[in-house]
Amino acid sequence: MMTLAQQIITIVIVVLGTMLTRFLPFMIFHSDKPTPKYVQYLGKVLPSAMFGLLVIYCLKDVSIVSGSHGLPELIAIAVVMLLHLFKHQMLLSIAGGTVCYMLLIQFVFIA
Repeated sequence: MMTLAQQIITIVIVVLGTMLTRFLPFMIFHSDKPTPKYVQYLGKVLPSAMFGLLVIYCLKDVSIVSGSHGLPELIAIAVVMLLHLFKHQMLLSIAGGTVCYMLLIQFVFIA
């Protein structure tokens, strides 16, 4: 258990870290100068790369040779893709896929 002093120090460090990550881009990239090309490039490619990384992370332990053979995951991925194709709303797609997966593993593919 942390002492009161340790708790205060932890909170101060977290606040300073959060403030630094929020304010640093504005200190580095002033509004009177154009944003560097590599930063614009990263802004375009990193969101897709992060989603790819999350998909791989979520599917890394799925076994297609045992258990439910990856069917709940495959169905949830299809729901995410269909929702996104028809609605073009990222949060709806993610929430719909998550709800679909949770319902499947709780009521259909019971371990």
